[in-house]
Amino acid sequence: MLPIQITVKDMENSPALENHLRKKALKLNQFYDRIHKCRIIIFVPQKHKHQGKLFSVMIDLSVPGKELIVNHKLNEDVYIAIRDAFRALERQLETYACKRRGDIKVHELPLHGEIKKIFHEECYGFIQGVDGSEYYFSPTNVSNPSFRQLAIGDIVRFVGVPEGDGLQAHHVTREKNNGF
Repeated sequence: MLPIQITVKDMENSPALENHLRKKALKLNQFYDRIHKCRIIIFVPQKHKHQGKLFSVMIDLSVPGKELIVNHKLNEDVYIAIRDAFRALERQLETYACKRRGDIKVHELPLHGEIKKIFHEECYGFIQGVDGSEYYFSPTNVSNPSFRQLAIGDIVRFVGVPEGDGLQAHHVTREKNNGF
């Protein structure tokens, strides 16, 4: 059984929240089954210029020979902050597991598309690929420039990945000449 340590600061902990965190942590065993321990800290940063409460999530995962850490996934909804933190950790854990197994990474050819919708405050957007497919992306998927510097109409290249019921864009990069 994976040892899980949960710390909740500056907010009330609940059995529902703790159960949600435990389920998310136990799901990590799907990506790598030799995890030593998982430490999760949720807190509200004290000196932040945002109007409402922003929840921050830090996860420290111990695996053989390494510590995988995700820090400060901020969101007004604690469950979205948790989701984003675990998604980032899952990507780190997948990369770590592939290296440990000696897998050879096959690089996907980048796709091209145009940013059709972007919601800077909610931290997500959608890219329409040249084939008409729609790809979800968030700040953790953006390579260059920063998420806040992207705008509707920008031409980008990215790697498309099936995620859940839809498609997600990874390694999103704005084209230098902003055209095909």
